[in-house]
Amino acid sequence: MSLTAVFLALAIGLVVGTAALNGPAVDALDGQVQKLSKDNSQLRDSVGQLQNEVNSQEDFAVGAAPMLLGGKLTGRRVALVVLPTGGDYAEQLRTMLATAGATVTGRVDISESFTEPDNSVNLLDLAHRAVQTSLPAAGLPSNADGVETSAALLATALYDRTPPATDSDRNAVLAAYAAANYITVEDDKVTGPAEAVVIVGGLPPTDERADEKNTSTVTLVAQFDAAGKLVVGGNGVGDGNVVAAIRGDAALSKTISTVDNVNTAQGSVVTCLALTDLLGTNKVGHYGLGAGATSILPTPAQ
Repeated sequence: MSLTAVFLALAIGLVVGTAALNGPAVDALDGQVQKLSKDNSQLRDSVGQLQNEVNSQEDFAVGAAPMLLGGKLTGRRVALVVLPTGGDYAEQLRTMLATAGATVTGRVDISESFTEPDNSVNLLDLAHRAVQTSLPAAGLPSNADGVETSAALLATALYDRTPPATDSDRNAVLAAYAAANYITVEDDKVTGPAEAVVIVGGLPPTDERADEKNTSTVTLVAQFDAAGKLVVGGNGVGDGNVVAAIRGDAALSKTISTVDNVNTAQGSVVTCLALTDLLGTNKVGHYGLGAGATSILPTPAQ
């Protein structure tokens, strides 16, 4: 076949193909496009409706907070410890704690460097250098895990303890970690010891060393749990999430209350209610919408 014949055949094929499309095929395609466009429009409407519902629920939680929380934590002293990705949720929670009448003794933000695997030796050395007369090294873990030892010292500094620590020693410990950029202390001090601590977390890290960092976070949480009453609030319960790790641990899940939606106003309200139960009757619970939650919120006392 000559080259001219080949081109002629291609031209005929294009003409025939175009003619075939100018009929039922085009109508069918047009119908499918219109259907997809309508489906997309309906989906956008559904998303908008769901967002409006979420916003309404948030507004309801904020509006109902004084009735649900008013006076429940009056006279109670609570410290806030904020994990690296939990900063966006801490102030909303502080507002709810104030609504419940709690006194926030201080806010300590944990830096990303605290859970960096390469900093364990430095943290161990710092822990032994930062001890104070009323916060001695005698009660610290006797191992080479810098995260565990430093977390234990920070927890001891923030909680009530017997014998009591002095305010100057407490703030000296915190200042040593702040100077090394492992933590940030709001207003450079805490006002006194806390009866309970709320740890606020966000989404877990996702870099190549995420597993090690998540393990360090759980180690930190375990040391605060060993030192006193603890509620942990997080955002979801996916892989690596601190709330999921606690709920999946047979020991920690019995002593730490968790809330998996502290990123919402509802979750902040529930965190305060969980804290009320923990301080009042030592009741531990797991609340929210994710896996491992036993209910959305604590059961009201009869």
